[in-house]
Amino acid sequence: MDKEKILRRLVIKAFHIDKVETGDKTSIGKRLLTIDKEMSKKLVENEELIEDINIKIIKPGQHDIYVNTIMDIIPVSTKVLGKIGEGITHTLTGVYVMVTGADSKGKQMHEFGSSEGILKEQLVLGKAGTPSKDDYIIHFDVTLKPDIPYERKLPLSAFRACDEFIQEIRMALKELDGRDSTESHEYLDKIRPNSKKVVIVKQIAGQGAMYDNQLFSDEPSGVSGGKSIIDIGNVPMIISPNEYRDGALRAMT
Repeated sequence: MDKEKILRRLVIKAFHIDKVETGDKTSIGKRLLTIDKEMSKKLVENEELIEDINIKIIKPGQHDIYVNTIMDIIPVSTKVLGKIGEGITHTLTGVYVMVTGADSKGKQMHEFGSSEGILKEQLVLGKAGTPSKDDYIIHFDVTLKPDIPYERKLPLSAFRACDEFIQEIRMALKELDGRDSTESHEYLDKIRPNSKKVVIVKQIAGQGAMYDNQLFSDEPSGVSGGKSIIDIGNVPMIISPNEYRDGALRAMT
């Protein structure tokens, strides 16, 4: 009988966060995530379509607040060794980033439906891809300049700014000693000769603006370095289990 062959090995090391606060610089230590309180000013300067960025920390249970349309919920992960789908990835648990957006006249960043309103009524906690009731949420609220025709460049500017913000956290996350991780998981992509071949078909959006998906960015669930499914012509893509698990596909909706 032919032996199984290992194609890729992925190790994901999780570091749990018990508290998030603002400070003079972005750092991670003793289960505390500190966010640079001046970061938003730097981000606004880099995006000509953005008028303002407001970064707030939402503590567990403090969800009775108004938010603009929720554009995305993003985990914080980074590559320490190798590329997407293999090597070592560090990820944070206990905290997510939530991107919301509207222009300065109050027009929400959405196409066929918006989700502005009281957060506890708009976000279902404890589901795949959403924070749990015990997680911190870093609220990244983008105010775009008014009277600009709604095109892909508007949401993309918000996503780019947020990715740059998360990259600051990723750089601190890269420096953590893997031996100090809260938990560690190993995943193997294997070829098993004479076994059944299983393929999962996933249909993703590629119509434009808020209906877009990013593939194979430099960082897990990132933007920089990735390719839009629209820009590559909505052609079928083959993604390995570990690439998918490691954040190769980023929904921009």
